[in-house]
This record gives sequence, C-alpha cells and structure tokens, in this order.
Amino acid sequence: MARLTEQMKDMIDAQLPFLATVTDAESLTPDIGPKRTLRVWDDETLIYNENTARQHLANLLEGSRAAVAVVDWDALDGYRFIGRAEVLDEGPAWDDCVRYAEDRGWNPPRKAVLIHIEQIYTLMLGKNAGTLLASDDPTDDVR
Repeated sequence: MARLTEQMKDMIDAQLPFLATVTDAESLTPDIGPKRTLRVWDDETLIYNENTARQHLANLLEGSRAAVAVVDWDALDGYRFIGRAEVLDEGPAWDDCVRYAEDRGWNPPRKAVLIHIEQIYTLMLGKNAGTLLASDDPTDDVR
C-alpha cells in the first residue's frame, strides 16, 4: 500500500513540491511546475489549491495521472508520488482549500485537487535512485 511516512510528510511540509502532468494521450507533452499549496491531506492523499485553472487542471480533467516530486537539497534526498487526481469544488477538501487560502490572505482557489497516491519512488542519489518504495499494485516489485 502506498502510504506516506512521517519523513515524507515532513519533507512535503518543508520543501516546494513540483507537479507534473501530461497533455492529451496523443502528444504526451509534459507540463511541470511548482505547487506552493501542495500539502498532505491524509496518509494516502495529497491536496492542493488549483489557483490558475490552466494546463495542469486541463490535463488532470482529461485523465492525466499526477506526479509530485519533492526534494531536500541539503540531504540529497527526495520522493516522487504518482497517483490519480480528483478535482473538486465542494465538500471537505474544497472547504479545506478555501480555508487554507483565507488563512494566508490569498484569493479563493478555483478548484481543490486531491491526489490519491498509488506509487512512491525514492529520489535519493546513489544506487537506489528511482527505486519503487510503495505501491497499491500487488504485482509491483517494491523494495
């Protein structure tokens, strides 16, 4: 099962995560950018405020999976989280995103996005770089 550890949660909280998606199934053009509002929702889910409603949102609405990378440059350590996105404009996740923006004096989000983590990889340098650490797929070779 792809569950966040306390170390992963701390890193997400302390570092600037980057989100990657792909544009339509034909071109597979990657789109990557920082998500300053990305944070932990629960042990298996990330959440962020979608503020621009541009390419990432369009890609997710078209079915792109989400990849989130977070790196601690001082420790030369990091993680990549892969999962399916759920785009919302009501309910508890939406309310959390609105509150998150209000608490910081920011404009309200256009959408709330939950990323349900399916796989976790290490981004640590060295021989184990890119190793799959956790997966929801029982056929995956997890270390």
